[in-house]
Amino acid sequence: MSDASATELRHSTVTAGGLRFHVAEAGPVDGPPVLLLHGFPECWYSWRHQLPALAKAGFRAMAPDLRGYNLSDKPSDVSEYGVDRLTGDVVALSKALGYQRLDVVGHDWGGAVAWLTASFPATRHVVRRLVVLNAPHPALFLSQLSLRQLRRSWYMLMFQLPHVPEWFLSHNDWANLRKTFAHTRLLRQNVSPEDFAVYRQAASQPGALSAMVNYYRAVLRQDPRKLAELCQPVEAETLLIWGEQDVALGKELTEGLGQMVPRLRVEYLPAGHFVQLEQPEAVSRLLVDALSKPIEQR
Repeated sequence: MSDASATELRHSTVTAGGLRFHVAEAGPVDGPPVLLLHGFPECWYSWRHQLPALAKAGFRAMAPDLRGYNLSDKPSDVSEYGVDRLTGDVVALSKALGYQRLDVVGHDWGGAVAWLTASFPATRHVVRRLVVLNAPHPALFLSQLSLRQLRRSWYMLMFQLPHVPEWFLSHNDWANLRKTFAHTRLLRQNVSPEDFAVYRQAASQPGALSAMVNYYRAVLRQDPRKLAELCQPVEAETLLIWGEQDVALGKELTEGLGQMVPRLRVEYLPAGHFVQLEQPEAVSRLLVDALSKPIEQR
């Protein structure tokens, strides 16, 4: 397979766990599988830089639109976005794509789903290696929420209101959604008007905006103590990539993970929350390096 054909994007619809998921992928179909999970308020396009980089390195890189996003199915009930459903999607998608185990990479909400998939006894078997970008472990985040972090996370409380978040994000020609991609100079430089048009179109899909917000509604209906009880230490080798200028999530959320994630390595980059967009080459390099190494036997 030539470099050009290896890095060419392919789009398909996969049925997994009773839902249809849109999946963008690149790389040889017999390459080592990597599942890339995007965050809020994005879609598969979040990984537009990493898909070709992983493909060029020989991986089969697969980036689905998560449930509720863009071209994937959008259940209407808030309960359909609980963490059991989201982690179940990772297992179901892996099987539908032809794998019992694969490497899982997640950013933001995709990172939270990746953390929990690797932590829940019922799903952890599917995660061969784990890479998380700017997402704290949800069990620790909810149980150790400080006043400072609560101020940073004000939007999570606002998102609990009916109808208001949908209006807030979409009014005035999606001005507040646009501001999401303007927090740092690098982000403004690397998200062009054409890039933003992709995100706006994804959020404009029927039912998508409420579904995206329902992730936040569902998680705060979860008892954080019970969530923590469900989590076991992550067995997979784990790389945490963190943009140090994140305005929503403090760097302190990367600390104190040793007991929960014993095989952890942390890499800090001069970037904000959307580290894979702000430092695409550095993130791609870290991904390829981490996923190319042989897995250490314990």
